[in-house]
Amino acid sequence: MTFLERMAEASRARVRVARATESEAKLESRALAAPKPPPLMLDRFDVIAELKLRSPAAGGLAARDFDRGAQLDGYARGGAAAVSVLTEPTEFHGDLTHLADAATRLKAQRTPAMRKDFLTDPYQVLEARAAGASGVLVIVTMLDDATVRALVDCARRCGLFVLLEAFDRADLERLRAFDEPGTDGPPLLAGVNCRDLRDLDVRFARFAELAPHLPRHLPTVAESGIGTADDVRAVAAAGYRLALVGSSLMRAADPAAALAELIAAGRATRTREH
Repeated sequence: MTFLERMAEASRARVRVARATESEAKLESRALAAPKPPPLMLDRFDVIAELKLRSPAAGGLAARDFDRGAQLDGYARGGAAAVSVLTEPTEFHGDLTHLADAATRLKAQRTPAMRKDFLTDPYQVLEARAAGASGVLVIVTMLDDATVRALVDCARRCGLFVLLEAFDRADLERLRAFDEPGTDGPPLLAGVNCRDLRDLDVRFARFAELAPHLPRHLPTVAESGIGTADDVRAVAAAGYRLALVGSSLMRAADPAAALAELIAAGRATRTREH
């Protein structure tokens, strides 16, 4: 069983436990009654900063005295377009309470929070909305088309943006089926992850290889393997409009300054390219 398959199986098990505690109907009522979260606002290049306590590849990313609130404040000061919050508990040490806390803290700065997890069921989209999230990640390669459609439809019903994550050209071709130009509401983002979650292999060159196949009318996101301003310049030059950055910002002594440097590098590159 691959890493991605294990994560999907564990995700489905968590849904079964949660649904036994609160029915989907009650959760949906609670989610849709929650205050409207901040919208995702994009410039010519942006960074989604990530709150990630651990990764299976890098191990622990948070010191014992790590201050989640201070990290979130730094992301908001540094200009994050959104903050991705890991909620997967086993490999990433995340929790839904981390998402709810982040959404509450970031709301004053009008910075959206995004749930990052191995979502397999619309129930989890409702959980994200109830926790105050503005968006969710959907990993296309681990789901069939019917499940992706159900997740996207639920997100649209909840007013959430969706980052559809691809690993290869086949994923990008499938992604196009869920794009509906002219649809009102929060956007779909088209992401490429250069870390293949089936075997955790990282190939930075994947960004350039897949760039010609990106849906150009959607905001495109380069995910994983990005840590320096040079990395950001490379993906911005390839045509990506956002980068999702986690480990390097979690390790930065000054996350606000580190984030601002990455954003500036991407915007300067996009300005020269266009």
